[in-house]
Amino acid sequence: MSVPDFRLDDRVAIVTGASRGIGRSIALGLAQAGAHVALTARKQPDLDAVAHEIAGLGRRALPLAGHMARRPDIDRLFETTRREFGRLDILVNNAATNPVFGPLMEIEEEAWDKIMALNVKGYLFAAQRAAKPMLAAGKGAIVNVSSTGGLRASPGLGAYSVSKAAVIMLTRVLAKELAPFGVRVNAIAPALVETRFSEALWKTPEILETYLETTPMGRTAQPEEMAGAVVYLCSDAASYVTGEVLVLDGGHLA
Repeated sequence: MSVPDFRLDDRVAIVTGASRGIGRSIALGLAQAGAHVALTARKQPDLDAVAHEIAGLGRRALPLAGHMARRPDIDRLFETTRREFGRLDILVNNAATNPVFGPLMEIEEEAWDKIMALNVKGYLFAAQRAAKPMLAAGKGAIVNVSSTGGLRASPGLGAYSVSKAAVIMLTRVLAKELAPFGVRVNAIAPALVETRFSEALWKTPEILETYLETTPMGRTAQPEEMAGAVVYLCSDAASYVTGEVLVLDGGHLA
């Protein structure tokens, strides 16, 4: 019996929303496992800093600023990655936004469209572009970053929760469509992770207290704790895993 292989040596990955928080940790985790990584987010200086960290691990990094709700930026990311690396083995869809906090019944159209454009449409079109070289190679792995908010409604986060529920269904549909061709599609669903993106939650005492009271592990998560699950889902150790949502929540939904 062979030992499961978690290594990603010389594979090429794209990670979106990779300049900080969960995306940065995932990019570094993939590099530590042996992958070369193309990084994208809105701000080039922040990407350059992560690329420097990846280079320090002995892997190649391609930092490319862009907006994953815009088709030209998506196309440029994948074309540049193909030109620089000549292949694509892994896509991690992580870029997301949530510009509003409040009742879903009060959300403005502009805010709704902004959330859906990045959190859902951006994931789909990135997956479409990633699938082309993966289908040609007969293998590949896509991991979408969802949220426990996509599994259970969260007060004040209605539109975000709807978008993350859509990511889960998107994952399952793509998994069924692509599995016959050797491409696996899975998702992770983190709960409350201490990042700048979520600081309005974990820095609000009442929200944090409620969360900790309902989480068996009694704490929030750190961004680094998300990377291992993604490395697993991208590796050959998960060769028979597709269409799954791996919940990373300290028992919060148990």
